[in-house]
Amino acid sequence: MKTLKLTLLCLFLTAFSFADVSNSEKEALIALYNSTNGDEWVNTWDLNASINTWYGVTTENDQVVALNLEFNNLQGSLPEELGNLVHLRSMNLGFNKITGSLPNSIGELENLVSLELFMNSIEGEIPAQIGNLHNLEVLKLYSNSLTGDIPESIEGLASLKEMLLGSNMLSGTIPTQIKSLTKLEKLSLIDNKISGEIPVEIAALTELEELVLASNEFTGDLPFELSYFPKLSTFMVSDNKLNQEYISMVNGNNPNFMDLNNADTTITDND
Repeated sequence: MKTLKLTLLCLFLTAFSFADVSNSEKEALIALYNSTNGDEWVNTWDLNASINTWYGVTTENDQVVALNLEFNNLQGSLPEELGNLVHLRSMNLGFNKITGSLPNSIGELENLVSLELFMNSIEGEIPAQIGNLHNLEVLKLYSNSLTGDIPESIEGLASLKEMLLGSNMLSGTIPTQIKSLTKLEKLSLIDNKISGEIPVEIAALTELEELVLASNEFTGDLPFELSYFPKLSTFMVSDNKLNQEYISMVNGNNPNFMDLNNADTTITDND
């Protein structure tokens, strides 16, 4: 009888240790492990151990809330099952070797506050479903191989503070829906193939501290309305096809007014 009780206790403790998250969340993590060659990660996972012991995984109240696998040699594509991590608030998979396209299921992660997938080799278009991430504050997709337009659905990212999409192959124009991102503090689209005129709607982003649009294919003139950004300290529009050169400023003083009609190009650095 004593042996039976001990056996039942061991089974209970084992079941409890693996009941830390739902099956769907565990399956999503295992799918990521398998699709990105987990056995070759710098810090691998023991799939037979509790998820609480898995490197880079943070849980709270039996829910996966953060995934940080930066610099971990992930190789392969992101699985659709990622959308099952519905409690996730932060995902950082930067500085890896991720390929393939962004799964549409990323739009299921409506609790995400920070999404960082920079410095990979992700291809294809930014899925329209990204507009479902209403709580997102940080979006870093720079230094990938993304193509296509910036989706109009970004108007749903009302909480966004940083949108860094530089060093990709994005094309098309800046959607006028960008005016909805009134909390945006950093906007970088540097080194893409974005064309057309810079929309006047950007003037609605009065919280901007950094506006970096250099090395694209923008044409025309800057709207006069862009001359007033009370918090702006970094402003770059060089290496485009604009009708004239404009003042550039890198880590300068926060100006209340910039003379956008000045034909001289001035770069200041107060660091």
